[in-house]
Amino acid sequence: MGADREGGARRRPMRAVACAAWGILLLAGCASMPDSGDLRDVESTPRQDTEVRVFAMPPRENAPPAEIVQGFLEALTSDDPQYATARQYLTTAASRKWRPESSTTVLADGWDIEADRATAHEDSGDYAFTLSGSKVARVDAQQSYMPLDGRYSQSVHLTRDRKSGQWRIDTPPQGVLMGRSDFQRNYLPVNKYYFASNAPAGTGRPATAVADPVYVRQRVDAMTHVVRSVLSGPTRWLDRVVRSSFPTGTALRKDVTGLSPDDQNRLTVPLNLKASAVDDQRCWDMAAQVLFTVQNLTPTVETVALQGSDGSTLCTLGADRARTVATRGPVKRPEYLYFLDDKRRLVRILGGSAGTSVEPVPGGLGEGAQRFSSAAVSWDERTAAGVGNDRKDLFVASLSQGGALGNAVLRSNGKTEDDRLTPPSWDAHGDLWVADRDPARPRLMVLEQGTGEPIEVAVPGLDGRVDAVRVAADGVRVALLVQHKDGTESLLIGRIERDGRSGERPAVSVLGLRSAAPDMEDVTAMSWAGDSRLVVAGREQGGVQTMRYAQVDGSTPDIPAPAALTGVKSIAASEDERLPLVAYSAADGLVRMSSVAQWQKVVKEGAAPVYPG
Repeated sequence: MGADREGGARRRPMRAVACAAWGILLLAGCASMPDSGDLRDVESTPRQDTEVRVFAMPPRENAPPAEIVQGFLEALTSDDPQYATARQYLTTAASRKWRPESSTTVLADGWDIEADRATAHEDSGDYAFTLSGSKVARVDAQQSYMPLDGRYSQSVHLTRDRKSGQWRIDTPPQGVLMGRSDFQRNYLPVNKYYFASNAPAGTGRPATAVADPVYVRQRVDAMTHVVRSVLSGPTRWLDRVVRSSFPTGTALRKDVTGLSPDDQNRLTVPLNLKASAVDDQRCWDMAAQVLFTVQNLTPTVETVALQGSDGSTLCTLGADRARTVATRGPVKRPEYLYFLDDKRRLVRILGGSAGTSVEPVPGGLGEGAQRFSSAAVSWDERTAAGVGNDRKDLFVASLSQGGALGNAVLRSNGKTEDDRLTPPSWDAHGDLWVADRDPARPRLMVLEQGTGEPIEVAVPGLDGRVDAVRVAADGVRVALLVQHKDGTESLLIGRIERDGRSGERPAVSVLGLRSAAPDMEDVTAMSWAGDSRLVVAGREQGGVQTMRYAQVDGSTPDIPAPAALTGVKSIAASEDERLPLVAYSAADGLVRMSSVAQWQKVVKEGAAPVYPG
């Protein structure tokens, strides 16, 4: 159990490992460390046993500077709740100032440590090292993940305590530092939930829950930390387009720790005085936010009870009632999978794995008079949009018998098919999104309820043109496949902001663009595949085409990638994760992922598959 971790060779393992499954404590060996010289990283094997907990070892008596630095870095990767052992490697003043919760910096292969030759003299009472590595990401004080690249370099200074004679760090690195494999062992991605603030008022429909992904330490009272994170409010990237039902200042009652569901799968959350005066509806909204969040962490939780500051129950909300308070994901389970048949008309089959009977959709898009290159179906499956076979015209029609196709609602002036309209996408409000790739006037547009004059969407900071657009079920986030001016393709996530008074045409913007698949270049297809997850086909840097899942924050989820499929042209996934993944490739045609994780052919002739949205 004393295996090397990321961050150096020729070192003593500095941790105790507790195996919760057997209730025993194993102590790693304590070989001596060199007094001087450089320490180079050796990549470790990530731990797979989630029941194993790792605790740091305190500094050894008369340990040399190199050992103190290594021990401190090792302690950062442990499961010590308050980093108490890591603080033992710091001077008293440094420990008071150090804020491990301020950030976590993730390095690709751990850290390298190099002694500063100008100050590396133990007899002077001063010693310094430089920590370096390749940056992967940073988790900020709000627990939000942000991909990074480039080199990391940070100086660490030590001093010898005059009274004890022991070396201690007086200038530690900012926050917490660890390698990628330690980060994957220590941290767990969790969606916390808020409500979309741009939903039309007065509809009488449940609120729309929006996922806000964060990372928490998975073996350090994760449930309590996740609930605290919900109460503290949304992350900065999302807060302009969502609202929280919790009154400002709401927090857990003082000294609350160890939140966990009881044997009835009920979680009781004690709140402070700020939450005590809410009415029933608002209390249910608050409970729904907590329930959706903790179910994302522990799916077996069925009920949330919120307690006031005096211990009385403010409200109780079960999973069934929560569905009437707010929707999470699609407003209803999609009934059908839609695609284009060999006549380039819109057809459908039942959305589950057993669906095999193909039928044209009712209305003009299924009649065959107009051939299509792509299509999209509204979330309520009552309306569809199709882009003509030459990608010049956009049509909208009702999915009902006798629904006429009518004239095109939008036309592109691009000279070639590749410079014309993208496949369309419907948002949760019933508005239709599409991009025109015309080099003379590239633009992203939205048509309110699929009709009328298109609204041109502002996308500040966009370097290139939009090649594909998919709006999330929450109507707040949008995925854009962008062809940059240098010819590369990347997948970007933006938040949708609407500014307009009731009865007026809104100004619509997509802001806060960030990469969802930073390790991929030349992305060819994508689709939403969960509350904060997408499935992406493309080529990884220096590699061949692959298909994998990506989180909206740019991290890679710890789930198996879909089975290999060559030449993927389009992907259809649903945010209702019970529905199968479907793809179209030139080599295999229209296929779907079965329950045994293998691709199976749906039909001999078919292309451009889509679920509603």
